[in-house]
Amino acid sequence: MGKSVQDKASQLQYLTNRFQILSQVVEAIDSTDAEAEDLDRLLQMMKDLEGKVERFKKDWEAEG
Repeated sequence: MGKSVQDKASQLQYLTNRFQILSQVVEAIDSTDAEAEDLDRLLQMMKDLEGKVERFKKDWEAEG
């Protein structure tokens, strides 16, 4: 994950991959033994994704 994602196609692919991972994590949560920490983990993943989307948006705006 240390590699910079700079062009639009790569950025969209990055987001697609991250959303797929998020979806898999949600699907893997077992409702019978889920805990608040599981939701905290999901929230953190969503916040991280939001940060990336904001970053990519700034990149796209700078490109004009």
